[in-house]
Amino acid sequence: MPLNLLKKYNQLLELGAFNEQQRKQSLMGIFNRDIAENQHFYFKQKAIHPTPIDGEIKMQILFSHLTTVIVDKKTNKRKFDIHRSVRLHWIRHHIEEKKKDNMLVFSVNEPQGKRTYIYDKEEKYVIVLEPKRKLDEYYLLTAYHLRGKDVPRNKIIKKYKRRLNEIL
Repeated sequence: MPLNLLKKYNQLLELGAFNEQQRKQSLMGIFNRDIAENQHFYFKQKAIHPTPIDGEIKMQILFSHLTTVIVDKKTNKRKFDIHRSVRLHWIRHHIEEKKKDNMLVFSVNEPQGKRTYIYDKEEKYVIVLEPKRKLDEYYLLTAYHLRGKDVPRNKIIKKYKRRLNEIL
């Protein structure tokens, strides 16, 4: 498990041999280091926070959004997603803007509100932020690897084509 703490972008975490408890422990170590306990978790000099949800622990919800996927939209039931999880440590790399080439960073109006996207074109990796109303902070909504039907649909490129003039 400690080996995963040594992984760098664009290596994938090794989770296949773990049982559910070991896997969660390994992922939680990375999540705590990179996000929950990171005093310098900023994008474009703006602090990043988990989305508040009444009656629920914000960091637990964020951890869930970064390591699981919705399998039932009616009930919002989620299940473990290996594709998100093995890239969990990529979030910090992209938030800190360590990769400069083949990146799209943009904001767009969505039906749910304004969103800021960080898109790694080579790795097909997306991070979604929501600017807070004050515009000096962000909520981290989710991060995921584009795959399946989403890749040929070019959803992110379509969003990019209707981007706002500034990054919010």
